Amino acid sequence: QNVRIDPSSISFQMWKDIPVPFYLSVHFFEVLNPKQVLQGAKPVLSQRGPYVYREYRYKTNITFHDNGTVSYLEYRNLFFQPDLSNGTEDEYIVVPNILMMGAAVMMEKLPNFLKILLSGALAGLKQEAFMNRTVGEIMWGYEDPLIDAINMIVPGLIPFKGKFGLFVDFNNSNSGLFTVNTGMKDISQVHMVDSWNGLKKVNYWRSNQCNMINGTAGEMWPPFMSPTSLEFYSPDACRSMTLVYEQSGKFKGVPTYRFVAPKTLFANGTDYPPNEGFCPCMQSGIQNVSTCRLNAPMFISHPHFYNGDPSLVNAVEGLHPSKDQHGLFLDVHPMTGIPMNCSIKLQLNLYIKQVSGIIQTGKIKPVVLPLLWFAESGSIEGSVLKQFYNNLVLLPSVLDYLQYIFLGLSVPLIISAAVLLAMSQ
Repeated sequence: QNVRIDPSSISFQMWKDIPVPFYLSVHFFEVLNPKQVLQGAKPVLSQRGPYVYREYRYKTNITFHDNGTVSYLEYRNLFFQPDLSNGTEDEYIVVPNILMMGAAVMMEKLPNFLKILLSGALAGLKQEAFMNRTVGEIMWGYEDPLIDAINMIVPGLIPFKGKFGLFVDFNNSNSGLFTVNTGMKDISQVHMVDSWNGLKKVNYWRSNQCNMINGTAGEMWPPFMSPTSLEFYSPDACRSMTLVYEQSGKFKGVPTYRFVAPKTLFANGTDYPPNEGFCPCMQSGIQNVSTCRLNAPMFISHPHFYNGDPSLVNAVEGLHPSKDQHGLFLDVHPMTGIPMNCSIKLQLNLYIKQVSGIIQTGKIKPVVLPLLWFAESGSIEGSVLKQFYNNLVLLPSVLDYLQYIFLGLSVPLIISAAVLLAMSQ
């Protein structure tokens, strides 16, 4: 009863306005040798950051339905934390000109005259393959006349106007309309997604299995979990993801199951046939998300290509993948399905290459170039942890012991009653 999505349950307020302090930590990859990369050299990268933001989440438009589901929008607000960051938003970083390089690859198969037009426009706007911009601009957006130029040359290629920023849709925005089961009819279905933006499945991928919306919204899971796997749908990754059980443990006295990403999460269709629907694929360890990112040549992966094909790491200099720093995990209380501690990490990559007819791409060799990686982390603490521990760990344990005490006391009473009954006969 306490984990159902019901205004009278203990966990409802925790679900409605998540009290856990969440943090978004962003690490950028600066390109140290941009001129040499234009001549065909291997990119040399330097990790910058982290740039840390306090993340506040809250739900609005909460609507209960007669079929045992509830719909809501969840918003995220981010606030920069200078004291937790290694740098400021005003720092300059040399990164690929994401708009230009993305548009170049997207136009590769278009007629030459269009590419010549774009090349001329890039020269007139003094656009280059690499740009030197502030962290704040790259994250939250900057005005770029290239947007209007591309829209004029190839209408619809990039269907947006105004500012361009990698996280411009991340702050003060919601992740879509989720409809999930309340558990009022079947507790084993609580938090399981019924639909997202009215869809029972997405249409980004090439197989029904890959398009399925499975699991929960990634906040809580049904109670009485088994040490096998858990699933959630991620709008940021445009897909459902399955994590696998790694080990049991405790978080501040609360028993937990730890779930981690399997090595097959971003494997290609050759190494892991069920992922064939996410193709066209390149090496294992990166997933092509162009179909849900305006057809831009974007890939997601684990940070530093952790669990990826070694050729990805070897194609650049400056990456050092490790499980401790770059592996994601979820520590969940198995009895209630509530996460105690988590760190979800993803890396954003851009595929860059020389495109004939566009002189600004130089002699760049094809490479999946890391742009940044981020971690969303949080853990239950303070009064919330105390309330959780008392109500959902300590009290059940006491009741568990009491039943054995009462059972122990009842045995002599039953024997005495049987003896008295026998004597009376």
